[in-house]
Amino acid sequence: MKRYYKPAVALLLICIFTLTGCSNQSFQIENLAKTDTDLVTDSVRQNMEKLLKRLLIKLYKRNPAELAKNPDQTIKTRTKQLFNEAGLKRYPELSGKQAIDAMLLAFDDHFHGDRVFALMAGLTDMIKQSYNYRNEFFVLDELDQQKLYNSARNIEVLAWRLNHRLNSQEKPYLLTNATNSNSLNLSFERLFGKMIALQDMMAMIIADKTNRTINFIVRGVATGTFIPI
Repeated sequence: MKRYYKPAVALLLICIFTLTGCSNQSFQIENLAKTDTDLVTDSVRQNMEKLLKRLLIKLYKRNPAELAKNPDQTIKTRTKQLFNEAGLKRYPELSGKQAIDAMLLAFDDHFHGDRVFALMAGLTDMIKQSYNYRNEFFVLDELDQQKLYNSARNIEVLAWRLNHRLNSQEKPYLLTNATNSNSLNLSFERLFGKMIALQDMMAMIIADKTNRTINFIVRGVATGTFIPI
């Protein structure tokens, strides 16, 4: 399976995101209770949410039939569902499934609901899990480098599944990158690549800060299987 990052690229991305994020922020008294790592984590978390929102919009525009399965829903209302409230969420239309279990619904022939929402609800929850469902970080807050690393591998698996898994009619469950004789659109691949790079860099930062090692798993990526967070 194709890997979507290199350490040097990830480092460059994190520096760019951190600099651009911090340069636009005014001083806040709460920042006195933050370490440099906390400030970087805040910036990365904010940028991950922006990338997730972009992915949600792109998937619905590429797969409008999924949004049409729920006439009362719009891209705006779906965005509010996923991002307006912090913490753990369960959605009845997904039978309460979260994280990996919700993402798997998008590749289940027996699931007849909104596959874009299932995929994004699961992906968003998995990312939130890797940050312990926090949107802001302070001195005493701790993260697990393995959760961050595993989530990066799962994003790779998700990107692979979208490109290779077919339904019972031998068609993709969801359309993403477009390739034909006249054009090549890899915007989804680039979006996933940015997410992977951010999660990998955060895993390395936390591992270095806590002097803990990362178990560099290859099984999930090689087999197309999601890794537990």
